Amino acid sequence: MSWPGPWILAHRGGGSLAPENTLGAIRLGASLGFKGVEFDVMLAGDGTPVLIHDETLERTTNGRGAVAATPYSALAKLNAGNGEPVPSFEQAARLCRKLGLWANVEIKPAKGHERATGTAVAELASDLWRGADKPPLLSSFSSEALTCARDAAPALARGFLVGKVPPDWESRLRELECAALHCDYKHLARETATQVRAAGYAILVYTVNEPADAQRMLGWGVDCIVTDALDRIGPELSL
Repeated sequence: MSWPGPWILAHRGGGSLAPENTLGAIRLGASLGFKGVEFDVMLAGDGTPVLIHDETLERTTNGRGAVAATPYSALAKLNAGNGEPVPSFEQAARLCRKLGLWANVEIKPAKGHERATGTAVAELASDLWRGADKPPLLSSFSSEALTCARDAAPALARGFLVGKVPPDWESRLRELECAALHCDYKHLARETATQVRAAGYAILVYTVNEPADAQRMLGWGVDCIVTDALDRIGPELSL
């Protein structure tokens, strides 16, 4: 496939420079010139898709307990860093469209909520980016979530997330009807990158924080790099 977004994405909105998965992070990424962001979406206890990475609240907010057991009305009152609330997916999508940012939306289901999360995120993404020139790409480590996302919004491109690239990567991508393989750059071999591209798939790597590593990945033909180091790598890295 032809990669639909920019080469460099700001991880969780603002990388390490802002509270992760917040509207402030997305604004910061845009202010630094980034044309695309990556963020995580999970379902709150009432089924509202929200931006958060962990299944529990303690690390990234001043709350306690499980995200899947907490309604959005309560999540919205928490401090996710620097006074930023936990945003809804709808708020983040509308901000991305307003700022002209492309989005890699990671479907991040809490355990046991894979199917519901995949369906809800895909349906809402399809609605929120209706008519957009550059709709988002949906990615996930969960095959169940990706299958449900495919069924709910087949027109949206999908990426299969892995740590190490499995030996059966091609059959997995084909089965899930994904357009891209997303993997940890530390576990990617140049030969594998070449094989993935030759098979017609795009390849994204995370989380690349050193300019030399980013240059090496781009030299291997990688389509997209996700970074926390927005100040060191920047939005326009090229060979």
